[in-house]
Amino acid sequence: MAWSASKLKAVLLDFLERAGWSAGQVFFATLLAGGTSVANLPWKYSSTLAISAGVSSMILTAIQYLTRTTDLSFWPDLIVRLAKTFLASLAGSIVAAGVFDITKFNWTTALNIAILATLTALGKGLLARGQAAFAPKAPPAGGSAEAAVAEKATPSTLPTGTYEHAVRR
Repeated sequence: MAWSASKLKAVLLDFLERAGWSAGQVFFATLLAGGTSVANLPWKYSSTLAISAGVSSMILTAIQYLTRTTDLSFWPDLIVRLAKTFLASLAGSIVAAGVFDITKFNWTTALNIAILATLTALGKGLLARGQAAFAPKAPPAGGSAEAAVAEKATPSTLPTGTYEHAVRR
């Protein structure tokens, strides 16, 4: 299947949006879980986890595109995004640990960060869904404002048209 330039651009934006949010959510969760003052915050560790989570998100998104499971309605899409955020955060913690030893790995911290990142992903997804309710489409030519239909709700912060173009087969 040959993709047009606009389809490729939409898919790349989708990858960047997902990876960027995953990285940001993990960064925020790690900082929130890791320190009590600005001087004591684990900036380097948070950055390492965020980059690892962003890369993990890109890999998981690529798998989602390869298996053609991108065209989902809102709730299944949000659930997949939450699972991917959790897994990307956990994978980031494992990567940041260096040599991984299942018996010495700090599972509590890794799970706390993953859960906090997943909760922020839930908040972002619900806020993105809400933007569709407040962004009605322009009325059709010659039509009335009442004929305008609200945009489809998605858990993406991309414009709905761009997101729909990316995930449609």
